[in-house]
Amino acid sequence: MMLDKIRAFASGFFVTGDPLIYGADVSIVGALLAILFVLTYFKKWKWLWREWLTTVDHKKIGILYILSAFLMLFRGGVDALLMRTQLAMPDLKFLQPDHYNEIFTTHGVIMILFMAMPFMFGLFNVVVPLQIGARDVAYPFLNALSFWLFFAGAMLFNLSFVIGGSPDAGWLAYPPYSELMYNPGVGQDFYIWGIQISGIGSLMTGINFIVTILKMRTPGMKLMKMPMFPWSVLSSCIAIIFSFPILTATLALLFLDRYAGAHFFTLDGGGNPMMYINLIWMWGHPEVYIIVLPAFGIFSEVVATFSKKKLFGYNSMVYAMMIISILSFFVWAHHFFTMGSGADVNAFFALTTMLIAIPTGVKIFNWLFTMFRGKITFETPMLWTAGFIPCFVVGGMTGVLLSVAPADFQYHNSYFLIAHFHQVIIGGVVFGYFAGLYYWWPKLFGFKLSERIGRWAFWLWNIGFYVCFMPQYALGLMGMTRRLVTYGWDKGWWGLNLVSTIGAGVMGIAFLVQVWQIVHGVKHYRKNLDTTGDPWNGRTLEWSIPSPAPLYNFAVLPQVSEQDDWWEQKQRGASGSAETGLRGLGQGDSAAPKLEPIHMPRNSGIPIIMAGCFFLAGFGFVFHWLWLIIPGLAGVTLCMLKHSFNYNTDYYISVEEIERTEKAIRKVTAS
Repeated sequence: MMLDKIRAFASGFFVTGDPLIYGADVSIVGALLAILFVLTYFKKWKWLWREWLTTVDHKKIGILYILSAFLMLFRGGVDALLMRTQLAMPDLKFLQPDHYNEIFTTHGVIMILFMAMPFMFGLFNVVVPLQIGARDVAYPFLNALSFWLFFAGAMLFNLSFVIGGSPDAGWLAYPPYSELMYNPGVGQDFYIWGIQISGIGSLMTGINFIVTILKMRTPGMKLMKMPMFPWSVLSSCIAIIFSFPILTATLALLFLDRYAGAHFFTLDGGGNPMMYINLIWMWGHPEVYIIVLPAFGIFSEVVATFSKKKLFGYNSMVYAMMIISILSFFVWAHHFFTMGSGADVNAFFALTTMLIAIPTGVKIFNWLFTMFRGKITFETPMLWTAGFIPCFVVGGMTGVLLSVAPADFQYHNSYFLIAHFHQVIIGGVVFGYFAGLYYWWPKLFGFKLSERIGRWAFWLWNIGFYVCFMPQYALGLMGMTRRLVTYGWDKGWWGLNLVSTIGAGVMGIAFLVQVWQIVHGVKHYRKNLDTTGDPWNGRTLEWSIPSPAPLYNFAVLPQVSEQDDWWEQKQRGASGSAETGLRGLGQGDSAAPKLEPIHMPRNSGIPIIMAGCFFLAGFGFVFHWLWLIIPGLAGVTLCMLKHSFNYNTDYYISVEEIERTEKAIRKVTAS
């Protein structure tokens, strides 16, 4: 009898009946066992806890974000390949309809919230404190907590793949299908709580970096002397702190509908599903700009460095980014021109959508004029930037087409829209983050990646992208709508769908080439060591310190007097008119400023423990288990109290230790 009860519980608790799920189960268990074996065999548990799980160092937290983003890129990419395989030919039965719905839902959520967002936050962490001459972010403890909350939310969401069942109401979970009546499983609850928990971390990150940029800049660095990347981060974080509370409130209302029998979004109970759609897009469209604005900052840094020129139109770039951050909150209704809002409403949002294209287009000309008559070299970061420009121009032009309300009645919900969205997100966001990763990789790890393998990855990504998404514009105009699980031979779509699937496969190969490039770089890192700290002949402060950056970043905080201060100091040094003294003790002891003890934050295990308690509470809410919800929330409360009364949160690095570190750096540089 007991065995029957266990079997009945397990059959409902675990996802069964699909060979793909069983394969995932085996892969997950195998990977976990392999990790446990390696950590135990090499006795690395204490090292893992001390150096990574409890770290508050912004550089290590950045690495954790980027590593998580690559894992999510793999998971979301596999989802995409499964969908494209199903659509490669008419009437295929590769995926069942329910499984297909789950896959296109998880693909969208993972790629936007659990791949693009952590990739972005990783680059924030790695770069911003170094570029503004700070030793860490404003709130290091909060920074660590933000990462672990993101990670807990991501793991909770991904757990639905093997436990309970994945959400299947689309990546924005429109009612009524996301309501309990039509979606009684727990997949939608995994969606709500995975995003809620990670969203708290995202909001805290936005607050943290606004304070960091406004209050932690090195002496002499006025706002209008900052590099462009911190400006892009500031504009993105402003949008974060105003948009993510909307997401939190919207999902909370949906949860109350499902959990407590409320009727915020159910028509028969006096609610209105259109209220949900308005609210979710009031977050959703700013979210697109949240993730693309930092990419614009990356391209600005890369173009100036590899063109060996100052960025053209610095002031106009700053104004354009801030205008985009504000205007992004006034365009959301263009996502549902067809919903019957009326001509006046449609005209207003069509106009604002066209207006936001102006500051976006301005930046294209800024980059082109920066390259004009520059001494351009095409290392890997510059290749990604050059590949971005035509891709994003096409994405922007198709966006303007979609902003024309009458025309949108033709394009809406078609594959034309799918192609446009991916043109902007992959061509703008992903290409931008790849450019940034390649550009700052030497600063983070102390060696460069293989240019030859990087070029292969670049060309495979670009070729695969155009082969995949250009046919989808035509498919949309031919009448193919999104979310189709199959189609008939009579539609005439199969040829273009097959080509699109081949392109997706090429992009999958490109990702594997990038993984090979990283493995190759680690294996042969001694051949590509960055002993100068400035492998690209950069312009900003991060290139004035050794690679990888020491724990304290700067032995002595630099004094900035102008834009691109490091570049200008190098030019003056080359002409013999000034001493380039930003490397602390690295440029000659006689000219080195006096060292002082450096105040640093102390590692803490509270963030990961608190995030674990959030995970338990979220899992309890998914299954309505009060016996898990209460201890999870109690654990969160105890962690907050523990941190509130913990006064041992910082320490000082002594002058002697700084001198030893700087001496070791000089020894590596000299060799």
